[in-house]
Amino acid sequence: MALGYADIKRCLADAPLPAAFVDLAAFDRNVSRVAEMVRPHGITVRPASKSLRVPALLRRVLDHPSGLLSGVMCFSAPEVEHLAGQGFDDLLLAYPIHQARDLQCLARVAAAGSRVSAVVDSRSGAERLGRAASEHGTTLDVLLCVDMSLKLAGLHIGVRRSPLHSPDQVRALAQRVAETPGLRFHGLMAYEAQIAGLGDAIPFEPHMNAAKALLKRISVRELSKRRNEIVDSLKRDGLSPTLVNGGGSGSLDTTTPASGVTEVTAGSAFLKSHLFDYYSNPHMRELEPAGFFALEITRTPARNIATCLGGGYVASGASQADKAPLPYLPHGLKLLPAEMAGEVQTPLQLPAGLQLEQGDMVVFRHAKAGELAERFNHYLLIEEGGGVSSAPTYRGQGQCFL
Repeated sequence: MALGYADIKRCLADAPLPAAFVDLAAFDRNVSRVAEMVRPHGITVRPASKSLRVPALLRRVLDHPSGLLSGVMCFSAPEVEHLAGQGFDDLLLAYPIHQARDLQCLARVAAAGSRVSAVVDSRSGAERLGRAASEHGTTLDVLLCVDMSLKLAGLHIGVRRSPLHSPDQVRALAQRVAETPGLRFHGLMAYEAQIAGLGDAIPFEPHMNAAKALLKRISVRELSKRRNEIVDSLKRDGLSPTLVNGGGSGSLDTTTPASGVTEVTAGSAFLKSHLFDYYSNPHMRELEPAGFFALEITRTPARNIATCLGGGYVASGASQADKAPLPYLPHGLKLLPAEMAGEVQTPLQLPAGLQLEQGDMVVFRHAKAGELAERFNHYLLIEEGGGVSSAPTYRGQGQCFL
């Protein structure tokens, strides 16, 4: 059962505000839902660190009894080194690196014995990575980042990630990687952002939802065909990929072995930040909110207005209403369009009949799962029985990677 307002107030009664916290029972249920989603397909789930940024929560995911969650998808080379130092293994760096500092960092971790794989999408990137690995006397597993966007009627539908789109382009670079000293061709990272990251039940722009749903269906068919063609092309050249990573929390129902993958990635699904409320697929609707932050009301400037201290935790991406924090508990609170969530104060409109006083607590949900961790040194972890513990974020461990 989800935590209610009274439960949260009781659990956080002694906590200084603002505070970020996780409902561990809801978190665990979400992890189980993700595991059950992929179980029939015989694939595994690689947790995305950027959606958690709390090592204790990463461990909790990886310790799930299903055994279907393994490895970590990382977003920076120093993060790989940081996690390796804490005993994490099978670390996939999902973003190409070019700075000497980052190249040396990754090669150093691999040379120390950790399982590390890196992503490249260019010949020059592969050559730099190979030189760094050779200097450290090690060999790095390499995945090619493939552009899985939809190209339709001259339009680019998806995110701008990689120049590798066709089987021929992928095969040529895979051959180059296989020939580069210090590197070993390992597989593909083929993430379909226009499916996994595109809500199609957004209340702020309902006129667009049907078109988004159609584009997602078209893209599922196109990329499944193309991803399989890329894999088959590599196999014919004797470059059979060991790993093909794809998907995200929003596309676990369509990213399956039939679409050419061996593993999928998920992260936001575990905390269900509120951007993931705006999906029509059933598996997203079954997930529960599990990550929150709480603010203190410090002003009551009008009878129907309560103003909280802090709260301007706006998500990255295209600036729209869905990127703002969402007032969650008590129910019925709304941001003021003229102020929204501010750097030092967030005013809220109260619904009729609700009275809040100075010193009371308001609970919010962030739009994106991982970005909240950059604002707090610790997350409070609320157990099912009401016990509360604390776990440091990357920031709380003295780290800031991006």
